[in-house]
Amino acid sequence: MSAMTVPNLAVGSDHHLMPVIGFGTAASPPPEPLLLKQAVIDAIKLGYRHFDTSPRYLTEEPLGEALAEAVSLGLIGSRSELFVTSKLWCADAHGGLVVPAIQRSLKNLKMDYLDLYLIHWPVSSKPGKYKFPIEEDDFLPMDYEAVWSEMEECKRLGLAKCIGVSNFSCKKLQHILSIATILPSVNQVEMSPVWQQRKLKELCKSKGIVLTAYSVLGSRGAFWGTPKIMESDVLKETADAKGKTVAQVSMRWAYEEGVSMVVKSFTKERLEENLKIFDWSLTEEEMQRISTEIAQCRIVGGEVYISKKGPIKSLDEMWDGEI
Repeated sequence: MSAMTVPNLAVGSDHHLMPVIGFGTAASPPPEPLLLKQAVIDAIKLGYRHFDTSPRYLTEEPLGEALAEAVSLGLIGSRSELFVTSKLWCADAHGGLVVPAIQRSLKNLKMDYLDLYLIHWPVSSKPGKYKFPIEEDDFLPMDYEAVWSEMEECKRLGLAKCIGVSNFSCKKLQHILSIATILPSVNQVEMSPVWQQRKLKELCKSKGIVLTAYSVLGSRGAFWGTPKIMESDVLKETADAKGKTVAQVSMRWAYEEGVSMVVKSFTKERLEENLKIFDWSLTEEEMQRISTEIAQCRIVGGEVYISKKGPIKSLDEMWDGEI
């Protein structure tokens, strides 16, 4: 079949185009490199052009190899047709370490620039210690001014077309906005029908920041995942009425909410299914049911905050108690 076309959102002051559906590479345990590379090739053939990674996921190198192979095979004309996101891990979220960190990611990916570089979490950890989960004694408060200034330097140097944040609450995002010379283009957070992020979505919209949803399907198969989305009666009833899957309804809901999303699957059939959300729509009544009749609960326990010792910091602390 021919590649499907995925709509774009303009991000940042330069209006860089970001496909609204991204191929996520976060998995627990990390995917086998050959599995990931084949899935990326399959995804490109289907129409995916947005790929999301992080040093934390251990997927930068195989993703870079797969994208280079896609160019060499003629599946895409050049690197410029892709939108690639990576992230600044907590151990590198310190003054003096941000530019070296993005340079390592670029080396892993064998690329000259990222389309988007995000601060992965609003906390820092001891430099040089990359063990995961992060130990309780290794957490450090982030120096937002120093870190964001160096994120801005990544953009000025041409290492990233756009810069942004991830897992930032309204309060923490407002703090970045108060100190930024270059505003964040994106805030990537957990968002789904069971955690709708209404307050944060409105703040981002008012500031021209694109909200990107992860775990929109509940992170099936991951240790932090939940069945709450796939088992939702409201979503099941809507899917049955539409002749669609619950996953497609959840993704269509996110699209109609005006956000982009990163969705993880390494199965060709599921990858194809996830793109088939653009030629139909939810009715106003169906959107209203999803917005009002599904109990709200945060499902991603912030992978960062869990260690063998148990919870390190409460999610309410990370999110400033905001709902």
